[in-house]
Amino acid sequence: MPGDNLLHQLERPAIFAHRGASTYAPENTIAAFILAIQQNADAIELDAKLCADGYVVIIHDQTVNRTTGAEGRVAEMTLAELQKFDAGSHFDVTFHGEVIPTLDQVLEAVGKRIYINIELSNYASKNDNLPEMAAAIVNRHALNDWIMFSSFNPVALVRAKRVLPDVPVGLLALRGGSGAWARSRLGNLLNYHALHPHYTDIDRKLVDRLHRRSARIHPFTVNHASDLLDMIRLDVDGIITDDPMLARQIVAQKNVPTSQIQRSKS
Repeated sequence: MPGDNLLHQLERPAIFAHRGASTYAPENTIAAFILAIQQNADAIELDAKLCADGYVVIIHDQTVNRTTGAEGRVAEMTLAELQKFDAGSHFDVTFHGEVIPTLDQVLEAVGKRIYINIELSNYASKNDNLPEMAAAIVNRHALNDWIMFSSFNPVALVRAKRVLPDVPVGLLALRGGSGAWARSRLGNLLNYHALHPHYTDIDRKLVDRLHRRSARIHPFTVNHASDLLDMIRLDVDGIITDDPMLARQIVAQKNVPTSQIQRSKS
């Protein structure tokens, strides 16, 4: 396990803002990542993939349709084309002008201000060079200690670690039966530093097994007070959530009955 990486110094449970503070700002935008810092998240999670001219861009879907109002596949558009789109107004007009950022732009904006979980999300193009390019960008920004990589694809994690062997990796596990192999001892063969399962698949037995091998567990995507409290009581190491402000409140009031906890969104 890496010794200097800040993952092992985060408070437990660490609050990972999923795609930034995406309950309050458009997902995977600089605005959402900065807001996560302001809401005292411990880390942010973001989705990386390649566009047509080889830039690492931050967007969840394979297309721009849902988050920009435009149409087209990310892999078939250049960075210049992608950054002409408005990635903020779909959420609220006050975010008009937010663009699909590159990984470089995100690291320039929030690097060394918050820990960053980069999901290698090249699921539609598994043989591209995203893992190597993302790792090279992290190295160029000298942020190796501030980064972890995660993916549902174990091969992508292996490839990233070949470039940056000291950067932790998190194996994402699909919900239910589809992710059973990742949650089983078979997944241990990857020698991951953290398992990221769906929160409904977590029980005490899984948490204890991971902790016995000094691995972390970071459930996704936990957005309701009762579920957040359940995860805290199961002693998870991190919580991936769209609502870092609510998660911070629950962590602070973990002994308060959930019926007395008010959702913090204004």
